[in-house]
Amino acid sequence: MATGLRSLHARYPYFEDSREAVRNAEVSLAAAARDEAITDRALDRIESALTDRTIGEPEYGTRTELLSYPIARVLVSLVDQPVLVHRYARAEATAARERFASDLGRRDLKSAPDSGLTIEDLLAEFDLDEEVREASEGGASGRNNGYETSVSAYLSLTTDRREDEWRLVNRRLADGWVALTREELLALFGEAVRQRVTSGLPLSVPEEIGGALEDAEATIRERLAETDLIRDIDTVVPELFPPCMQYLLDQVQKGEHLEHHSRFAITAFLSNIGMETDDIVSLYMVNPGFGEEITRYQTDHIKGETSPTEYSTPACATMQSYGDCVNMDDRCETISHPMAYYEDALDDADEDALTDWRARESETGAEAEAGE
Repeated sequence: MATGLRSLHARYPYFEDSREAVRNAEVSLAAAARDEAITDRALDRIESALTDRTIGEPEYGTRTELLSYPIARVLVSLVDQPVLVHRYARAEATAARERFASDLGRRDLKSAPDSGLTIEDLLAEFDLDEEVREASEGGASGRNNGYETSVSAYLSLTTDRREDEWRLVNRRLADGWVALTREELLALFGEAVRQRVTSGLPLSVPEEIGGALEDAEATIRERLAETDLIRDIDTVVPELFPPCMQYLLDQVQKGEHLEHHSRFAITAFLSNIGMETDDIVSLYMVNPGFGEEITRYQTDHIKGETSPTEYSTPACATMQSYGDCVNMDDRCETISHPMAYYEDALDDADEDALTDWRARESETGAEAEAGE
């Protein structure tokens, strides 16, 4: 992205040159977190995402608008709820798509003299220079207008799109290129923004910055509770677990020794999806060196029964850092938390596939007793 687009920094804070502008700004993130105007705008971005699926109205001041974006990402990280990450990233992507349409011009998508933004800039920004081209007669579109994208880029940018029209089997495809209308190309740019906004979340937040944002964090938690978006999961379907949790559960059931971080991760996950202490403890009985008392104590501690708070399942970034992120699949590419993966899988599953594991175990036990 050309450095001459600095007028667009505040409008597109996730662009690489905008990030560079933040890094080169005369104010640190710690100072920005103490700036009321910046914090208020960051809070507005998130609250609007929760209530209206937008990012609110932009600030007149470029500096405030630009710095509100990294502070919003910090706030999302402090709250650390998968549904908030998803909702906020989607709102930023929606706003980006609308701004792309406005700045590029709805009639001429190749350039927009008033804004200085061009389609070539966006292709370069998202490393799509070689992946998107104008359609040629006889190509995937069958006509000499519109655009075409490589299959690999198309699949990468549509992993979060569940609508039938985005399924590859429903697209016009020729020689490895997928036909796109200009509106669909804008939608793919929006998906690229969503992926960039999501990337790295939740962040590791220094205490100095987190402390300055305590009030804003509390406000977001209140708004999140009011929207009732945090799903109270009480369904145990191992086939739908994220790959990392399927692997750890398999290791437990095989009686393999788990490192402390791995044991914590699977125990927290099982607790967060509704399993009781007795059910979790019973899983560990096949483990070498099993001790019921210590296992029960650790489980109750994680569940918040014997501690001030219930512990959350580690985020994907944490799982990766400990080497517990294994067997990644396509869904993993679109999420940043094992709980978000599981919620998404439950939403997509047929009702017939949602038989709770505990119900199956009870049925098996009843059948065994009847056969005796």
